[in-house]
Amino acid sequence: MTDPIGQFSNWIVFEVLGIAPDSSLAQALDFFIYDSIKIVLLLFGMIFVMGVFRSYISKKKIRNLLSGKIPVLPNIFASLFGAATPFCSCSSVPIFLSFLEAGVPMGTSFSFLVTSPLVNEYVAILMLGIFGWEIAATYVIVGILLGIISGIVIGKLNLEKHLVKDVADRGKTSKEKKYKSFRERLEFGYSEAKDITSKMWLWVILGVGVGAVIHGFIPEDAINSVIDAGGIFAVPLAVIVGVPIYANCNAVIPIASALFQKGVPLGTSLAFMMATAALSLPEAIILRRAMRLPLLALFFGIITLGIILIGYLFNFLF
Repeated sequence: MTDPIGQFSNWIVFEVLGIAPDSSLAQALDFFIYDSIKIVLLLFGMIFVMGVFRSYISKKKIRNLLSGKIPVLPNIFASLFGAATPFCSCSSVPIFLSFLEAGVPMGTSFSFLVTSPLVNEYVAILMLGIFGWEIAATYVIVGILLGIISGIVIGKLNLEKHLVKDVADRGKTSKEKKYKSFRERLEFGYSEAKDITSKMWLWVILGVGVGAVIHGFIPEDAINSVIDAGGIFAVPLAVIVGVPIYANCNAVIPIASALFQKGVPLGTSLAFMMATAALSLPEAIILRRAMRLPLLALFFGIITLGIILIGYLFNFLF
């Protein structure tokens, strides 16, 4: 299947600009153009689809589904839904915003935001083929648990005040509307997508730009050597090294496998993979549009601690 965005990116970099394909600059620019277009279009498209979808389901029903009276159950639902969505960290942001827009509690929304980039069916299949069913099943379970626990902790802290005002107010000020035709539903979805994308596209560009520089100019061997030399602190070091890198689990699993085959402990290899998927610097830049720094720092801190503990657990178990 042809990839029109990839073809366009290659045409700009290799033909229009005439940059050698094997150069670091070409890799960085190709990454930047491809991912900027892909994520902005995906951002707009997902918000549009979610907007049309929400026009059929009232905010009250969404709140009831993900704000149940039974403690923990909404976090479990959100985390499982995140595991079923094959998105990278940046692509999960539109659905996270849609949850907040619908009045879903912040802790429940964060359970989705953590699990979505970390666990999905593609990750499970790849890990099954590379590491075997025991490691794959354990990874999926602990990934979902990390989303559930993180969401519960953040929800208990009552930090809604740290959401950016216009994001926090959307669910409060927007009123339920009765739609008379499918065209009105499409217009609502388009309006939602246009409004949110217009406020977030610059953050997306900045985030992808950071990822492009790292992708193009930091060799994979350098990452391997740093992690390999970490000793007892290799797990937190792997997380620190992984945070600036923008990639989803599907792309990083082969790197984790290569690290493991070179003698790096399994937990250390997976901690690096999880950090790139759930804690990417581009994601932080994009999320800064929706939340203030204290909440952003707390979110990243909790996930970082969770990934480090999971890394040490895998090293102990396997």
